[in-house]
Amino acid sequence: MMMIMTMMMMMIMMTMRMMVMMMMMMMMMMMMMMMMVMMMMMMMMMMMMMMMMMMMMMMMMKFLLLLLLLLLMMMIM
Repeated sequence: MMMIMTMMMMMIMMTMRMMVMMMMMMMMMMMMMMMMVMMMMMMMMMMMMMMMMMMMMMMMMKFLLLLLLLLLMMMIM
């Protein structure tokens, strides 16, 4: 009788352990996924920022060029 009881206990313990392990694994996976998503988002944001900066620079350049042209015109006049 005792033997059976111990066996049962062992089985329960094993299952519990397995469950915990599984849970941990799941948690880890979730975390990893979240991290990946976050990274992706960050990358996207960075890209957007870069694009914006580039656009701004272009605009500025255009502006500067225009100014320069104006200056040149003035000089010629």
